[in-house]
Amino acid sequence: MRIAFISDIHGNFTALQAVLDDIKVQNIDEVICLGDTVSLGPQPREVLDRLRELNCVIIKGNHDSAILDPEEAEKFEITSHLIPDLYWCRERLTKNDLDFIASFKTLHEISMPNGVKILCFHGSPLSPTDIIQATTPPETLDKYFEGHQATVFIGGHSHIQMYRRHGDKLILNSGSVGNSFMFAFTPGNAPRLLPWAEYTIISQNGNSLDVDLRRVYFDTTVLMEAVQASGIPSAEWWFRQYATTK
Repeated sequence: MRIAFISDIHGNFTALQAVLDDIKVQNIDEVICLGDTVSLGPQPREVLDRLRELNCVIIKGNHDSAILDPEEAEKFEITSHLIPDLYWCRERLTKNDLDFIASFKTLHEISMPNGVKILCFHGSPLSPTDIIQATTPPETLDKYFEGHQATVFIGGHSHIQMYRRHGDKLILNSGSVGNSFMFAFTPGNAPRLLPWAEYTIISQNGNSLDVDLRRVYFDTTVLMEAVQASGIPSAEWWFRQYATTK
């Protein structure tokens, strides 16, 4: 059994399509999306339509919740300079789109054929705004995972791929499809984007569980063309990320 985990697409259909093209040749049995689907990037409708076609399990990220209730964006830890993009994205979605986003799950558990249980979430099992990193204290991890029987935990949100052991537990971050960060975000230290998309494959081979943290390059020129045509408020930020001028 081979499962592909995608997360934090953030309206970047160009990167999503590159990942899905790679998934096609990986003999994947199932795709699971770990949230933050449409906001920030120039192609929200394209992303949402493609996710519908996949008919996959989708976890609700903090940005997904903010799209549904933009007036409460601060509660979902959406920084003030991203609010215009949030409203821009929402204006391009239909009621059916919003109903689809509202149907996303909070958690999802998978039982592999060998009995290993995998718990899927966005930030942590407790909240989509929690950030699990390589430096997160063990006692905080204990709080996040308390009461769950899974031994493999996989989320997104940080935009940084991660493979971390915690006692008998394996903690994974699938990385970001649409906004792969060069370094972890900290207040006052704006992230830089990398020119590739990230996702993760978990597969069972006999009694062993294999983890493949994958990196897929995408055409940033095509993405910048989409940004320029979209009218998204953050267009200049996107151009700066990929050193492209209009």
